Amino acid sequence: MIKIKTWGKLALVGLTAATLVACGGSEEKETAKVEKKAEVINWKMVTTWPKNFPGLGTGAENLAKSINEMSNGRINVKVYAAGELVPALEVFDAVSRGTAQMGHGAAYYWKGKAPAAQFFTAVPFGFTAQEINSWIHHGGGLKLWEEIYAPFNLIPMAAGNTGVQMGGWFNKEINSLEDFQGLKMRIPGLGGEVLKKVGGTPINLPGGEIFTSLQTGAIDATEWVGPYNDLAFGLYKAAKFYYYPGWHEPGSTMEALYNKEAFEALPKDLQLIVRAATRQANAEMLDEFTALNNSALQTLINEHNVTLKPFPDDVLSALKKASTETLEEVAAADPMSQKVYDSFKEFGAKVRAWHEVSERAYINARELE
Repeated sequence: MIKIKTWGKLALVGLTAATLVACGGSEEKETAKVEKKAEVINWKMVTTWPKNFPGLGTGAENLAKSINEMSNGRINVKVYAAGELVPALEVFDAVSRGTAQMGHGAAYYWKGKAPAAQFFTAVPFGFTAQEINSWIHHGGGLKLWEEIYAPFNLIPMAAGNTGVQMGGWFNKEINSLEDFQGLKMRIPGLGGEVLKKVGGTPINLPGGEIFTSLQTGAIDATEWVGPYNDLAFGLYKAAKFYYYPGWHEPGSTMEALYNKEAFEALPKDLQLIVRAATRQANAEMLDEFTALNNSALQTLINEHNVTLKPFPDDVLSALKKASTETLEEVAAADPMSQKVYDSFKEFGAKVRAWHEVSERAYINARELE
C-alpha cells in the first residue's frame, strides 16, 4: 500500500516535472518567436535629390515612410540625400554593390552603363505619365527594365512621375532652331541627344548644381522639372525665359532601385509590402505635381516676373523630326535598346489610337463653347 502511494506520488512528481519542462519549452519557443518577430531589417536609401527637396526628394522620403509603416517597423529605411552617403550620380553603383539596399533617382542618369535604361525615364515626344505607367505595368516594359538591370544586381520599380514637364529656363529667347546652335544646356537622357543633333551641347548635372551653373553662365539654359520644383530651386533668379511644353520629358518616371540580394533576402510578405509601397509612391508623386504646379506657375509669373513662352511650332516640328532620328540611332547602336524601342513603338501605336477617341477627344470636347 505504501509502495503504491509512493509510486503514485513519485509518478505525480514526475508528471509535474515533465509538464513544467514542456511548459518551459513552450514558453521558450514563444519567446523565440516574439524575438524573431521583433527583428528589424535596417536599410539605407541613397537618392539623387537634394535633402528635403519638394516633390522628388519628399517622394523618396514618403516611400521610405510607407515601407516602414506598412511593414509595421520590420523594415526601417533611412534616407540619405545626394552627397550625404554617396554623390548624386553614384546612386546606381552604390545600390548595385550593396553599399545601400535601395536608391531613388531616374533611369536616364545611368545611360552610360546601360543605354536602354533611359527609355524608362522619358522619351522625347513619347509617353505621357498615364501611358508610360501602362507600358511599364501592363505592356511588358517592366520585364524589359528588369532584364536591363539584372546584370547589375538590381531590381527597378517605377516610384513616381512628374507628368509633362516644362521646356526649360533660357537666358535668351528661342525663336528658331538656329537659337539652339552652341547652346550649353543642362538636359540629360534622350532629350540631351536630341539637343546635340540640333547643334546644342547637353550637360548632365545633378539637381543641386543647376542653379549655380546657370547663374554663373557655365550653362546657358536648363530644364529641371516644372513650376513646383523650379520655384523651390529659385531658378527664376538665374533666367527669365520659361518655355513650354516639355517636349523632351512628357511623363518622366522616377525609379526605385533595389539591391537584388537584399530584396530577395526579405520574407515573401515583406517583398510584397515593398512592391506595394513603391507602387503607391509612384501614384502619389504624380498627384502632388498635378495639384501644385499651376499655383507655383502663377507665383513665378505674377510675383517673380518670369516670362512664360511657348516654343514656336516650327521649332517643335524640327525637334520632333530630330527626336525620331535620334531614337532610331540609339536603338540601332545597342541590341537591348532596339528591343526596348520596338516594345515602346508597338505599345505606343496602340495607346495613341485609344487616346484619340478617349483623352484627346474628351479634352477637345471640354473646350467647346
